[in-house]
Amino acid sequence: MDSSKQDPEGSTGGAQHPRTRGVDWCPPLLLRLALALQHVLVQCALPVLVVGILQCHLHVPWAEAEWAQHLASLLFSSALSTLLHTCLGTCLPLVQAPSLEFLGPALVLLSTNPGSEEACRGQYGEAEECDTQSRALRELQGMVVVAGLLQVCVGVCGLGGVCLRHCGPLVLAPVVCVQGLSMYRDAALLCSDHWGFAALAVFLMVILSRHLRSFPIPGFLGMLSLLVPALIVWCVCVLLTSTGHVRLHTLSELLPDLGVQNDTITHSLNDTHALSDISSGLDLTPNGTSSSLPWISLPHTGVWRPLVSGRAVAAGVVVALASCCSSMAVYCFSSRLLEAPHPPAHACNRGLLSEGLGTLTAALLGSPLGVASSVANACTLQLSQSGSRRTVQVAAILGLVLGLSPRLTAILLSSVPLAVYGAILWVTYAVATGTGVTYFQFGHMDSGRNIFNIGFTIFMALVAPRWFRLQPHILITGSLSTDVFLLSVLTSPIFLIFSLAFLLENTVSGALPERGLIRVEGAKGKPVAVIADGRQCSRETEAIYQPPYLVRRLLALPYLRVVPFYACRTPEGPQEVVRPTQETMNLLTV
Repeated sequence: MDSSKQDPEGSTGGAQHPRTRGVDWCPPLLLRLALALQHVLVQCALPVLVVGILQCHLHVPWAEAEWAQHLASLLFSSALSTLLHTCLGTCLPLVQAPSLEFLGPALVLLSTNPGSEEACRGQYGEAEECDTQSRALRELQGMVVVAGLLQVCVGVCGLGGVCLRHCGPLVLAPVVCVQGLSMYRDAALLCSDHWGFAALAVFLMVILSRHLRSFPIPGFLGMLSLLVPALIVWCVCVLLTSTGHVRLHTLSELLPDLGVQNDTITHSLNDTHALSDISSGLDLTPNGTSSSLPWISLPHTGVWRPLVSGRAVAAGVVVALASCCSSMAVYCFSSRLLEAPHPPAHACNRGLLSEGLGTLTAALLGSPLGVASSVANACTLQLSQSGSRRTVQVAAILGLVLGLSPRLTAILLSSVPLAVYGAILWVTYAVATGTGVTYFQFGHMDSGRNIFNIGFTIFMALVAPRWFRLQPHILITGSLSTDVFLLSVLTSPIFLIFSLAFLLENTVSGALPERGLIRVEGAKGKPVAVIADGRQCSRETEAIYQPPYLVRRLLALPYLRVVPFYACRTPEGPQEVVRPTQETMNLLTV
């Protein structure tokens, strides 16, 4: 396990690095539990962030029980989706978590909700009441239902696998880079709780994950390079806050300071006084857990009447497409971090199917947001040098336990300082950005074609969402559903960059080596598909991406061997790698 691996280009020189432990590696019991706790800690950063932002935009303070129930519901559905994904989906060790791709369209939907306080003003008498929060939550649940159904359809029909076949390195590079860059404002928001604690946590994470690997220290310290620093800073925060030397902030206090600069908050809500009132009187992460919260309870928010309106359908379509784009990029770069073969089409289809089922589960539990593959947890695989599937399954079981206990969820999640969550997102998303940069090596970077395609897609994916968040009322077509659809598309950086990179890469002509689709290896000049990084062994692919025996038997049933379920089945017999040719160098000539 300590052996080194040559660099992707096949050279024998250069620095060597520790190899990531494989998917089938089974760590010792205590180490497996510690790695699982590390995944749970990383996973919890996103629910705390998205629930806090969503609550501020509902303009109605949640009681502590409602706050805990929403977090418990998200953790339970994420854990269940993780188990589905590791058994039915791609079988990669990927943790599922609330997706930021759901948050943007959700805020757009809230801003155009005709049941909002501004829209209701003047339309109701004094004796009448406008139930803003109930209608908003029901419409968000309708959006999640539509997104989940569409994700399932994309998976079982094989559209994800077809799209993945045309995603070369120069499509994945800008997408993964923007995935990492899209979190920097939110990570800064959480770190602003206390920059000293955040800097200390980041410093310890970098030291443990990078520098101390060259010294004779216990190996588990490097593998727990996120958990150990988080625990150290957590203990220091508890000590200093209990003595009164430090006062930490809540997310509701930090949000107004971000103003219009927050990339994940849509600014078509002009009632800033309401946001200020909420932020001054509501603690999104309560310091003390109320004794009224049950220790064991079904993870349901208490609201299950999804309102599938035209606006919910429009937002749900955008959410499903953006989530599929993000998940396919996570499948690809996580396989690269694990030094595994590129995901085959059938594994990608099963992955999208399992995520759709997880999103539907979240909707059934009353959650206003869905789940998708977590970028932060995927990057944790590289930081811990451990890609064990069993570890992720243990983390999913721990998530199920947390989801069934709202009181335990509130105690643990509210006691962790926001600066620690910010440091975790800071380090993990930095790995995502760096992984995206590594894909550039496969293409010809002096090519004018590649320079323009990459620069244009990244610039547009950063500028367009920013401008349309500042000017949301520029899109007024007379139809609220159309307005929601267009604004959701134009404020979704992942969907924008994936669409632009995919279209430009497959429509602008270019030689295959220029596009990074093949390279020549060996003395005889044998062409090898770069996207698979030279690993084209079908046995290795089957060992990683083949589902368990019972799932294979289920997909082999006669009535599941035809459309639309054929796309999720593993092809029978030996499969040859199809190398692209000059005649199929873009979509216009296929």
